[in-house]
Amino acid sequence: MNDLTLSALLCLASAVAYAAGAIVQERVAGEQGPAFVPWRRLAWWGAVALNGAGAVLHVLALAFGPLTLVQPLGALTIVFALPMAALLGRRAGTTAWRGALMATAGLTGLLALTGSAGTGGPDATERTVLVVVTGSVVAVLAGAALAVHRHPAVRGGLLAAAGGVAFGIASVFTKIVTQALGDRGVLGQLPDLAVVAVLAAGGLLLSQASYRGAGLAAPLATVTVVNPVAAAAVGLVLFGEGFRYGTAGTVLALSCGVVAAGGLILLTTERMQDRLATPARSGADPDSPGSGEAAGKPQAARHR
Repeated sequence: MNDLTLSALLCLASAVAYAAGAIVQERVAGEQGPAFVPWRRLAWWGAVALNGAGAVLHVLALAFGPLTLVQPLGALTIVFALPMAALLGRRAGTTAWRGALMATAGLTGLLALTGSAGTGGPDATERTVLVVVTGSVVAVLAGAALAVHRHPAVRGGLLAAAGGVAFGIASVFTKIVTQALGDRGVLGQLPDLAVVAVLAAGGLLLSQASYRGAGLAAPLATVTVVNPVAAAAVGLVLFGEGFRYGTAGTVLALSCGVVAAGGLILLTTERMQDRLATPARSGADPDSPGSGEAAGKPQAARHR
């Protein structure tokens, strides 16, 4: 078995673990009340364990394969998550499935068009700039989410985007660590390892918060797409990576990105329509603790 095959298999296992963790996170988020403390729930720690297993498998995949292979294969998370949720009675609607397939197809196209991983890497100054830019982007997205807290679907999308950026750049620094182990050793990698820990923890908390009131499909798809896009952008700028077939390949890659974005729009539109329809059916405030996911009944279940 060659390294690329092993890396792909590790990506598959990682995607299954992340998908299971996302489903548990969404269920825990649906039970939240005013005094809810997630770490007091055993299920929340189960989600942490699943995400931890996914992270370990992801790191191993990065050790054997290029960033441009491992990150786009994260799109498999949503491919596994929707049927796994359906088995638990949480079926997504037809629009959600079309959106998920579009997002996955777009990222698969990006994967096929991505060239070699490159031999370069960011120096100390570039890594510092990357940390500052990442922190700023995450802070802006989180602040925007707070500003639109009365619109759960939009809030969830912004928080999920922030989580996706955090996860994507955490993977970039993980790749940096795996590349430099022979040169700097573990002690010399402590600053980069600290960045990985902070970004991974931040991504976990942001993604957990994104599920409340926004369901499973749209936030998970947002994280799934933003994560590899952020990582690929860094790969293009700092690792000397590029797309195959020159200008034509770049145009095709941008088209694949548009397809993935279209999938996100379908997922979010379905979710927003469900939220708008909720008050008409029940007379309840969609943001109240007793409605929608806050009552432990995801809107997607209505599409059965």
